[in-house]
Amino acid sequence: DGYEVCRRLKDDPLTRNTPVIFITAKDEEKDEARGLEVGAIDYVRKPFSVPVLRARVRNHLELKRRGDLLEGLATRDGLTGVANRRRFDEILAQEWRRARRHRTPLALVMLDIDHFKNYNDTYGHLEGDDCLKQVAAALEETANRPSDLVARYGGEEFVCLLPHTDIEGALHLAERMRQGVLALDIAHSASPTAERVTVSLGVVAMVPDGDDSAEILVAAADQNLYLAKQEGRNRVKG
Repeated sequence: DGYEVCRRLKDDPLTRNTPVIFITAKDEEKDEARGLEVGAIDYVRKPFSVPVLRARVRNHLELKRRGDLLEGLATRDGLTGVANRRRFDEILAQEWRRARRHRTPLALVMLDIDHFKNYNDTYGHLEGDDCLKQVAAALEETANRPSDLVARYGGEEFVCLLPHTDIEGALHLAERMRQGVLALDIAHSASPTAERVTVSLGVVAMVPDGDDSAEILVAAADQNLYLAKQEGRNRVKG
């Protein structure tokens, strides 16, 4: 029924922010309350006026547009345009709960631009900012499923959250990310690793179990990133 449709829309990250208007012959107050509780933004009883309904739809669409604009400003990294740390933390918590509920794998790639301090010291911070933008764009181009999330974790560190992805799939994507950054061919004469900008990547995938928190996923990816650096950088470790 309409309540279940609305509930499912609100449970899906791709549609949860879509405004839902109920149009129904049910006229009891409890029915309207139930519709609003499952996530409807408005509740219209039959018979209804078409011009009034159209006006309501226009108003809700405009509110949605403004809300999307504000959310985008609040959840995007100002420099690179990818999601910021706050957005990553929110989506990680949501996807962790979803994966635990449905018993599906959740993967995380954590990566770091190799010797980025040397890059800034050599080329300057403006070039460093441009490097961060190019790397972020390359990562988003690779992780292009609607459910994938690329975020700037801090400084020169990025993360990529991959729902419904096992370790093989995550390792494959991480390697494509590594190669995508190499393909940018950004000169890095101060890097002991290579003559162009490279990244090191730590990868992990797991099916959430018990009372474990999502922090265990982040910690495991961070540990593998550390190992990738220890083993020589410009590599994927999972």
